[in-house]
Amino acid sequence: MGNKENKKAVSNFSITNFIKEESLSGFILIFVTIIAVVWANTRFYDFYHYLWHELELGISLGSFELKASLNHWINDGLMTLFFFTVGLEIKREVLAGELSSVKKASLPIIAAMGGMIIPAIIYAIINYNNPDFINGWGIPMATDIAFALGLMSLLGDKVNINLKIFLIALAIADDLGAILIIAIFYTESINTTQLINAAIFLIVLIGANRLGVRRTSFYAIVGFIGVWLSFIYSGVHASIAGVLIAITIPVRAKVSEDSFINNLDKLLSKFKKEKPNDSTLLTQKQAHIIDDIEELSDKAHTPLQKLEHALHPVAAYFILPLFALANAGVHVEGNLFNLLFHPIAIGIILGLVLGKFLGISLFTKLVVRFKLASLPDGVNWKQIYGVGFLAGIGFTMSIFISDLAFVSAEFIQIAKVGIFFASFLSAVIGIMILSSVSKKKNLKKTD
Repeated sequence: MGNKENKKAVSNFSITNFIKEESLSGFILIFVTIIAVVWANTRFYDFYHYLWHELELGISLGSFELKASLNHWINDGLMTLFFFTVGLEIKREVLAGELSSVKKASLPIIAAMGGMIIPAIIYAIINYNNPDFINGWGIPMATDIAFALGLMSLLGDKVNINLKIFLIALAIADDLGAILIIAIFYTESINTTQLINAAIFLIVLIGANRLGVRRTSFYAIVGFIGVWLSFIYSGVHASIAGVLIAITIPVRAKVSEDSFINNLDKLLSKFKKEKPNDSTLLTQKQAHIIDDIEELSDKAHTPLQKLEHALHPVAAYFILPLFALANAGVHVEGNLFNLLFHPIAIGIILGLVLGKFLGISLFTKLVVRFKLASLPDGVNWKQIYGVGFLAGIGFTMSIFISDLAFVSAEFIQIAKVGIFFASFLSAVIGIMILSSVSKKKNLKKTD
């Protein structure tokens, strides 16, 4: 098998693993969200609010003090690690994935742009005359990839793998757009000195990359102490620090693919020649050979991919569910009907449900019409429409942006109610469309 076939096989394996992890994460998110909503609307709400929003944890060393609520630690701390993982995924996709060439990237990137621009316009049109509400325009621009893939997986292998890859690439491009929006538009005041400090530490990380430093612990220590802490005090949301640190992570292996294969063959040959013990224990030489194989494997693995493989399950199974538990507990006070028909909620609902569908569908049609790209193999327009609606599941990122967009607890509550309703509606419509396509294909096969 040649290098191209090897790389393609590895790529397909990575995509399959990514889809499985995101799908399971989606189901966990649904379960945790239900727990949070029920918890926040029972007599235990006071404890919920105290635990996540009032209980403070932190450290103090002399005049230095860093204390915050659990919710703040999750949103500014753990979510930075989540955005770091997203940054690794974006870098990998740009270098060797679905965003690695103009031809590959044009369809999902332009579709993502449409899925961000149209929802923002719809929200702005509905709320343009109210300065207190208008700041929420960024909320309906986001897509929750875990939820979307989790629900798509309900259809099993009836859904073309290329459609899932298209959704992944679109959502990653969407994440990049959301990160830029947070950095540019949802920053209240900027401490220039702290940003300069962050820039200096980033230059140190980039220099270390150039000099061949591969130890991930070095990037973690300098990134946390230097970049993250500087962003915490800079006024720019700390999640941006995660993405910037991810960009500095090395993508080059210490040994080439050919060198790895040749040296591995030699080590395996040595291992085979060793006479085994008459017990389950290895001989001393066999143990040393295995150590050499592990060291060789470490050199052949890029730090970026090693970190991504290690952190993706942590982000999918721990960080996002914990974020949902701490942030999805909307305590509904008053008439739910009135909340849903508030201009903020209407803007979010129409933006996510209608705006995402129109933006992704129309911009995809334009790309195909002008022959900048073609639809993925085996994917038809009805499936693109289904993905357009599934992309309206904003949830995690939309909740994250709503906490940045509004100061008022009342507005945040209304926004979250709108996000929940819009995400549910988008999910139902999207699954119905994709399910109908699958049924038609099955009927054709049986005819």
